[in-house]
Amino acid sequence: MNDSGLIFEGVNDKAPIEILTRAINHFGDKITMATSFQVGGLVLLDMLHQIGKPIRVFSLDTGRLPEETYECAEAIRRKYGINVDWMFPNLEAVQELETEKGLFSFKESIENRKECCGIRRVGPLGRALDGYSSWITGRRLDQSDVRSELNIIEEDPVHPGMVKINPLIHWTLADLWYYVEEHGVPHNRLYDKGYLSIGCQCCTRPCK
Repeated sequence: MNDSGLIFEGVNDKAPIEILTRAINHFGDKITMATSFQVGGLVLLDMLHQIGKPIRVFSLDTGRLPEETYECAEAIRRKYGINVDWMFPNLEAVQELETEKGLFSFKESIENRKECCGIRRVGPLGRALDGYSSWITGRRLDQSDVRSELNIIEEDPVHPGMVKINPLIHWTLADLWYYVEEHGVPHNRLYDKGYLSIGCQCCTRPCK
C-alpha cells in the first residue's frame, strides 16, 4: 500500500463520508466503487452524492438478480443521477456452462456453485477493476468473524497491487437503517420481506 494508509491518519473511523472524501481526493480517477444494492452500498452512494465528486460506480449483473434489485438500481439512478456501469458474465462461458451442465448445476455441489460464481461474479469483477488502483466496498466488522481484522484500507489479496477502502467498518446494521430512514435512501424491497443479504435470486433466501 506504500503510504496510502497515511491519508486516513487522524480520521474519525465512524465518519464514512470523511473517509470517502479523503480516498477520492487521494486516488482521483483511479478509484472505483462496487455496489450490489445492499443497504451498505446504498448508504455509500448517498454519501458520494453529498460529496459531489463523481466516481465510476459498477455492479455485477450475474443474469440471475431478483427483479427487486433492478427496481432499486433504477430508483438510485433516478434519485442521484448515477449511471451504474453494469458488468456482465462472458457470454460464451455462460452458454457452455448451461449447455453442458444445465440451468441449475450450482445446486448439485459446492464445486459447481464455485464454478457458477467464478463465471458470473469473479470474472466480471476482475474486468471491472482493471485499470484502477483502489475500490470502495461496504464491508463491516459486524458481518462475520472472518472480517474481525478488517481495516479502513487494506491490500486486496485477490487483485495484486490494488487496495480496498472500507468506510463502513465500524457501522452496525442498525446504523445503516437509521441513515436510510433519515436521508430517504431508496432500498431493496426484499429487505421488507425478511431478507438480510441479497445476491442472485436462486441463492438468496429470507430469514425467519
